[in-house]
Amino acid sequence: MPLASSTTTSSRLLSLLSLLQARRDWPGGLLAQRLGVSDRTVRRDVDRLRELGYPVQAVKGPDGGYRLEAGHNVPPLLFDEDQAVALAVALRIAVGTGAGIEEAAARALATVRQVLPTRLRQRVDALEISAAGRGAEPQVDTGVLLTLSAAVRAGEELRFDYRSPGRPEDTERPPRRVQPHHLVVRTGRWYLVGWDPERADWRIYRADRMTPRVPNGPRFPPREVPGGDVAVFLSAQFKGSEAADAWPCRGEVILDLPAAQVVPFAGDGVVEELATGRTRLTTGSWSWAALAAALARFDTEIEVIAPPELRAAFAELSRRASRAAGIE
Repeated sequence: MPLASSTTTSSRLLSLLSLLQARRDWPGGLLAQRLGVSDRTVRRDVDRLRELGYPVQAVKGPDGGYRLEAGHNVPPLLFDEDQAVALAVALRIAVGTGAGIEEAAARALATVRQVLPTRLRQRVDALEISAAGRGAEPQVDTGVLLTLSAAVRAGEELRFDYRSPGRPEDTERPPRRVQPHHLVVRTGRWYLVGWDPERADWRIYRADRMTPRVPNGPRFPPREVPGGDVAVFLSAQFKGSEAADAWPCRGEVILDLPAAQVVPFAGDGVVEELATGRTRLTTGSWSWAALAAALARFDTEIEVIAPPELRAAFAELSRRASRAAGIE
């Protein structure tokens, strides 16, 4: 009988801790209702959690209540099964974020894995993830990311040195100024999106090329990126578009290939299979020359439907190819 009572109490403590972690403030009566116990039992269970090191604070108010505060020491954390697996997966893929936390993530994963039940550990071990395509790309120092993030959150102007491509490292330049609004990770690289007060325009900086200076500058009023969505804005900028997330040069062609051979290489283009075993492809690029060169990679006959600029780009590409081959 005592064993059953102890098991019930432990299970209830875990349920209570899970509830306290789910939201900031909990009225005592609502906790008692969710746990199916009396207010007195909730008070006793809260005292037990405090003895275990969890900083549960009483909240004053008409109903009274409790709050799980952040403590100076890290007490044992409680995760349900899905959360534990999600945490382990997140730690496995941390190597691809470019945030320079690979070693710490590996140690954290080993710690989490050690306390997982066998069946959950097998689920995590069955997931094999390898980072591909990063090559020798530079990592971002974690301290830099924290500094940039803090400036974004505080709304303070940032001063920093920037290593531009092709410029010697020792070139003396005054620090740059930007009003940071968003810190974004895209395809394994971190970017800072901010408003340049000197140029009165938005700018995008690679975080791995930034060296912040201290202290930060004055606070600034927040702005909204064009279009209101920073992900769409960033994608549009990389496509060379001034506004919408769309390629500035778009063309329509018919390729002498079945759609199944076009789709894997069409990117964000629109593929339409034709009855003749050919394929209509509508796609774009940052310039007409780049679009013509990209379409030529399909290594097949190409019929240009529109626009005339794409047809002219193919003509120029043909002339350059002839000169490279020594025909002209």
